[in-house]
Amino acid sequence: MFFSELEDTQKRVEFTLREELSGFNQVIAEPMLYACKGGKCFRAFLVLQSARLHGVSSKEAIRVATAVEAIHAYSLVHDDLPCMDDDKLRRGHPTVHVKWNEATAVLTGDALQALAFEVLASKNTSNDPEICLSLIRELSIAIGATGMILGQMLDIEAEKANEPLDYESVVGLQMKKTGALIECSAKVGPIMAKEDSTSMSKYARLLGLAYQITDDILDVEGEFERVGKKLNKDFKAGKATFVNLLGLEGAKLRASVLIEEAIDTISSYPNGTEGLKAAAQFVISRDL
Repeated sequence: MFFSELEDTQKRVEFTLREELSGFNQVIAEPMLYACKGGKCFRAFLVLQSARLHGVSSKEAIRVATAVEAIHAYSLVHDDLPCMDDDKLRRGHPTVHVKWNEATAVLTGDALQALAFEVLASKNTSNDPEICLSLIRELSIAIGATGMILGQMLDIEAEKANEPLDYESVVGLQMKKTGALIECSAKVGPIMAKEDSTSMSKYARLLGLAYQITDDILDVEGEFERVGKKLNKDFKAGKATFVNLLGLEGAKLRASVLIEEAIDTISSYPNGTEGLKAAAQFVISRDL
């Protein structure tokens, strides 16, 4: 059930994205679509499940889900640039700067970020301006100078540090770099329903940390054909990954504990949490 719903989410996000880009010049629309292609759409799935749990229209939620995936794609395009991680492959295909050039990759990322906020500001997303503003504010905070961007900056600084980061520092870094957008995705339902987001926020923070720990595990023992990008890069470089800090088995155990806690966090909801629980289990069982 989970994988069929995830696949359905992927198709709906791609359809919505193509609709949004239908009037764009192909010189920029083509690399934008390319950058979004092949993703798991895990964050979009969280948006839709959160919306369903809080009685929010799927028609409106899919637009928010698409905006979130546009942001995620933008971050990956910029992460892959030679001045950042200098990766040649993403999702098993040449990165945007390899397929086109660095300038196109920078502009593609910029365009995807702008598109996300254009979608959130639309009346098609919500007729309530207050909800649109709340979504825009939440996403801005998640990806800005106190969220994802700060996490990326801390990661860059860590590479130049004389001593590797300790566990708590890595947790803080990754909660921003990876976790902030995941948390924002899971909070969409209560935001659009104008309800309390405390439980969803806690669930997502635990989920986001487990997600990053699993990423570090896959960097060590994943298969290239499944993961679709260069492996063992961080581990070999001696970066303060969760595997380096906790050991492979210790990292797996920590991720499992976090997922159990995440599932417990949403147990207060009477029903409708099956998808979110399945998403949590997917985080630690995935091989891509």
